Amino acid sequence: MSCHTITDAIVDDIPALLPLLDSLFNIEQDFQPDRDKQARGLGRLIEASDRAVIKVAKTQEGRLIGMVSAQLVISTAEGAYSVWIEDMVIVEEYRAQGIGRQLLQAALDWAYDKGATRAQLLVDLDNTPAIGYYDHLGWESTRLGARRLYLK
Repeated sequence: MSCHTITDAIVDDIPALLPLLDSLFNIEQDFQPDRDKQARGLGRLIEASDRAVIKVAKTQEGRLIGMVSAQLVISTAEGAYSVWIEDMVIVEEYRAQGIGRQLLQAALDWAYDKGATRAQLLVDLDNTPAIGYYDHLGWESTRLGARRLYLK
């Protein structure tokens, strides 16, 4: 198992986060890599530290090897915050070492400390490994389907 640390991302981490998002968006059918957009989004998440966080895993040498983002929303169903989990990705050579589980738990702990009572995420329906991973971790499927509408 590799030696690594889990921390909150900072603005200086954005260049190292972009290749991780490239690898994620290259396997998702609904999104395309666009480094300008992704850099803006990462910056906004980092700036919104009262309601969002990006947890990152780094090797002892400082190489960024994984990330997950979390954002709070208000759930009327829960009467409390809920947390959206997104952008879960680990560099391929570091997978299956527990790093993803640690990153995800760090994001969930952050959300719990902020008052969130439920976590939710979207998974590409064709990404069988990701579906199996979240099933293994105890995430439940729902009967809800995602929809989107681009605003002008």
